[in-house]
Amino acid sequence: MLVFLRAHGWRAYAVPTVALLIVAVTVFSANGADDRFSSDQTVAGSQNLPMLDGGTSQNEELAPPPADGSFPDLPTGELPAGGPYTEHGTGEWRIVPGHTGEVGAGENRVFTYTVEIEEGIDTTSYGGDEAVTRMVDETLANPKSWIADPQFGFRRVSAPEDGPPDFRVSLTSVMTVRQFCGYTIQLEVSCFSPRSGRVIINDARWVRGALAFQGDIGSYRQYLVNHEVGHAIGYPEHVPCESDGGLANVMMQQTLSTSNNEIAQLDPGGVVPPDGFVCSYNPWPYPRAGQ
Repeated sequence: MLVFLRAHGWRAYAVPTVALLIVAVTVFSANGADDRFSSDQTVAGSQNLPMLDGGTSQNEELAPPPADGSFPDLPTGELPAGGPYTEHGTGEWRIVPGHTGEVGAGENRVFTYTVEIEEGIDTTSYGGDEAVTRMVDETLANPKSWIADPQFGFRRVSAPEDGPPDFRVSLTSVMTVRQFCGYTIQLEVSCFSPRSGRVIINDARWVRGALAFQGDIGSYRQYLVNHEVGHAIGYPEHVPCESDGGLANVMMQQTLSTSNNEIAQLDPGGVVPPDGFVCSYNPWPYPRAGQ
């Protein structure tokens, strides 16, 4: 097997695996939360069907917003070199205390969320739990994020008396991520798990980013939050690069590539056509909002 991988690379191994297997997802229970604030909440109308980057299919589908414009066209890659990240956590999460006011018009629904850190992850090297939480809060409150659509609103909660959140943004160690998101294709990914209501953010990606996404690490973290929260609020499908040289749709798998050909090679039965289109990175659902 090692000889085969050295000769042909991980893609030759991944393509037949993806074509033949559905990723099995084993969901950990989070026992650190109060029973009244249980993590075992199922998002209404959802199915536990993992997608290539760990995204999930749901019964109610929304069409993701278009993106256009231009950022630099840059290459793809696996997990970049960089700082240390946590491989093994406990499978339980601590809820970061605090709350926000409501952001967005919320004409259709105001989603409540928590920010949680898996026990065993030390966040001090990138600002601590509060810095992670601030990035999530500020991303979802940005006018270029999902609140550009007046049907959506968001509010962070943390106390049992707030009731169960609609989803939990959960910074998670590498090996626990694989229990939720699978590892059929041997790349570090993040995902949304509807059975647990967790937006699983991979600590390795939070620390190091992705070669395919050539923006700064802050922009990549904004992309991670927006993409996986997009799955949580009703955008189950991934989309291809829609305009050669334009901005990638936020629901494109930009962690893996911004090239349709490369994503199609990973998932030949998927929705992305091998049409040669290559997009530029984009962290926002509505990158031109407010202009």
